[in-house]
Amino acid sequence: MNYTELSKEELLKLKDELNKEYQEAKSKGLSLDMSRGKPSATQLDVSLDILDAINSKSLLKAEDGTDCRNYGVLDGIPEAKKLMADMIGTTPDHVIIYGNASLSIMYDQVSRAYTHGLLGNTPWCKLDKVKFLCPAPGYDRHFAITERFGIEMITIPMTENGPDMDLVEQYVNNDESVKGIWCVPKYSNPQGYSYSDETVKRFANLKPAAADFRIFWDNAYVIHHLYDDNQDEILDILAECEKAGNPDMVFEFASTSKVSFPGSGVAVFASSHANIADVKKQLTIQTIGHDKLNQLRHVRYFKNIDGLKAHMKKHADMMRPKFEATLEVLDRELKDTGIGTWTKPHGGYFISFESLDGCAKEIVARCKEAGVKLTNAGATFPYGKDPKDSNIRIAPSFPTPEEMAQAAELFVLCVKLVSVEKLLETK
Repeated sequence: MNYTELSKEELLKLKDELNKEYQEAKSKGLSLDMSRGKPSATQLDVSLDILDAINSKSLLKAEDGTDCRNYGVLDGIPEAKKLMADMIGTTPDHVIIYGNASLSIMYDQVSRAYTHGLLGNTPWCKLDKVKFLCPAPGYDRHFAITERFGIEMITIPMTENGPDMDLVEQYVNNDESVKGIWCVPKYSNPQGYSYSDETVKRFANLKPAAADFRIFWDNAYVIHHLYDDNQDEILDILAECEKAGNPDMVFEFASTSKVSFPGSGVAVFASSHANIADVKKQLTIQTIGHDKLNQLRHVRYFKNIDGLKAHMKKHADMMRPKFEATLEVLDRELKDTGIGTWTKPHGGYFISFESLDGCAKEIVARCKEAGVKLTNAGATFPYGKDPKDSNIRIAPSFPTPEEMAQAAELFVLCVKLVSVEKLLETK
């Protein structure tokens, strides 16, 4: 039944029926959270053995003889650099190992550019105007960083192949105040899209008006597949930039936050040799070294990239039923209704839903009132303002599959009710 084709009388009747269902749903006293992409307790349990990978009787030296208990080693122990480089598809000489959060590295890179400049360029704080391109729907925490520094954010529409590259090229190649772009290139947050080979190559071949323009390449879901036989793969942006003669143009980030433990993972920064040297020079002021024992623990536990991939298959076995439970409800209840569309990702942590224009905030509010918490509508756009008020991010990871199905049933009920009310405004 296509809701958009119903008469006013039919919509009024349907509204009454949906209102009754909604009141019944509210009376159930639900309390479900699908607002953020948090790993579930069962996912965290899978990694518990990592705590036994080293202990007081372990040899706590890296393969090069470094005593991991002591100060030193700014860029990470060799075996950790190899493991994380293999995870993102580059070589150890291109990486620095940090602490547990890649988001901290992103903040640091914006801060360094802002206060001290990149590779000898003018610090951004001394410029009249600094702009950042923000593919949207996108990751709210990225936008929060640039907003924190007062950087003007420009929305770039997302497509199934990545950002609208015609617009990206127009801004980057012609406006020297455009200093960066946020990217989640694989299983993007929230749509689950992966950048096509053409998109990656167009990024690598940009001709920035600004010498210090940087692509902030957040490869957060690089090994977060849902299926063994249907996995997205993307080109290595570092290699493509080198081929294009733009080796310094990209900062790449990743971590094991959703592989081992979010609070105790290992994060990696990858870039050109010149950028790495520039960052290490500043790191000598900031720190005497990150947690080498945690780096050693991760290497001893996962051993190599094959160990990481085998571990992530366990995660996929837990995540897949939650995504499929959500998608089954969406397909069953909303297909052909004309009041919503949604993505069906092959990996990552989110499903992106598009409602009728002007409905997202009210859908989220109705869900919250009935006991299901969603990410705030608008959060996936710069400044928290979705111009169409239509995008809703669904995070299936934290609840159980049964809870996710229950939450999805309430979600579609709210979508139907709010959509009918919106359609009645036009009758």
